[in-house]
Amino acid sequence: MRYVVCIPDGAADEPLDELGGRTPLEAADMPHLARLAAAGEVGRAATIPAGLPPGSDVGNMAILGYDPARYHTGRAPIEAAAMGVDLQPGQVAYRCNLVTLDDAVEPAVMVDFSAHHIATELGGGRDGRWFHPGVMYRHVMVAPAELGKADCVPPHDLTGKPAILPDGPAAPELRRIMEASKEIVRAKAAELGADATQVWLWGQGTRPMLPSFQARWGLSGRLVTAVDLIRGLGVLSGIDPVEVPGATGYYDTDYEAKRDACLASLADRELFVIHVEASDEAGHNGEADRKVEALEHWDRRIIGPRVEALDDLGPWRLMLMPDHATPCVLRTHTPDPVPYLIYDPADPGPGGVYTEKGVAGSAPVVAHDLMAKFLRRDPAVA
Repeated sequence: MRYVVCIPDGAADEPLDELGGRTPLEAADMPHLARLAAAGEVGRAATIPAGLPPGSDVGNMAILGYDPARYHTGRAPIEAAAMGVDLQPGQVAYRCNLVTLDDAVEPAVMVDFSAHHIATELGGGRDGRWFHPGVMYRHVMVAPAELGKADCVPPHDLTGKPAILPDGPAAPELRRIMEASKEIVRAKAAELGADATQVWLWGQGTRPMLPSFQARWGLSGRLVTAVDLIRGLGVLSGIDPVEVPGATGYYDTDYEAKRDACLASLADRELFVIHVEASDEAGHNGEADRKVEALEHWDRRIIGPRVEALDDLGPWRLMLMPDHATPCVLRTHTPDPVPYLIYDPADPGPGGVYTEKGVAGSAPVVAHDLMAKFLRRDPAVA
C-alpha cells in the first residue's frame, strides 16, 4: 500500500465578495479533486488545539499525526532543525523574519511581513547569538534560553497594523537586537533593490522531541516542500525531506517537480507528503485570484496526473487537508476547522463535496487522530 498526504497550505477561507460570495475552494475549477471527494470521505478537521496559535507549525504537526498540545514547543526550533541547527540544552531558537516597517509614523506600521518576499541571507553571530539563513525572508536566530522569556506577535498577524514589539522579561534585549538590525538590513536591502527594514523575532522555543514516524506506524516516508518549517518537521519525525529544483515556496513553485518527486519516492517508500505554500501566501497577500489559481494548479498539475500514475503502482490511499485557514480578508491564520478528504480507490467512501460549505454540517474531528484512520492503524499507538 502507498500513502500520499497532500497539504495545500492555508487553502481554507471565507466567502469573498470578489468571488461572488464563494470561497477560493468553491470558485476554483478542480474536477479531479471533486471526483475524489465524490467517492471518498470528506469532513472537517480541527488542526489547531485550543490554546495554541493557529500557525503552520501547529497545523502541520497535527496533520502528521502528532498531538501539538503534547509535542509543540514553538515554531522556530522546527525550522532550526531543517537548517541542520542542533539546538542544545540552554538554547532557544527564534524565527527571524526580514520585514518592511514604516517607521516614519508613530507607532510604526507593519507594511509587509516578508519584505515583499525578499531573497537574501543573514549570517554570523556574536555574544552567544547566531543567525542562520533560511528561504527568502524566513531565517532563524539561536540564543541563550533566558531570551526565550517573551511574548512575541507573528509579523503576519500585523500586516497593515501598528507593529507590536516583544513584551516580557527578555523584551528589552530582543528589542535592542531588532533595533540594531535596521542599519545592517537596510544596507543589504539597498544593494538588492529591496525594501526590507529590519528583522522581526517571534515563534521562539526549545527543541521538540518527536517520536519517529516509522517507529510509531511502521512506515518509512519522504516529503517535499520549499518551507523550512515543513522540512524541519520531516527531520524531527524521520520523514526525509527531498530537494527538488524550482520549489520556491511562492506562486511560481514547480508543481510538476513536486509531483514527480512523489511518484519517484513511492517506488521504495510507502509514504509521501507533498506540501505547497502558494495558497497560504495568497491568503496573506489578500489575493483571492491567486489563491484560486494555486488551487487549480494543485488539481491540474498534481492531483490529476498523479492519480493516473498511482493506479500503476498498486493499492494506494490519499489524504488531503490544509493545515489551517488563511482568509484573504483577514490576511492571517485562523483556528477554524478545515475540510479534509480521505480517498481509497479500492474502498469508496460515502462521498461529498470538498469545500468549506460542503463539510459545514459535519462535526469536527481531531486532526492528529486522522493519521491513524488514514493508515488504518490502532490509534492507541499515537
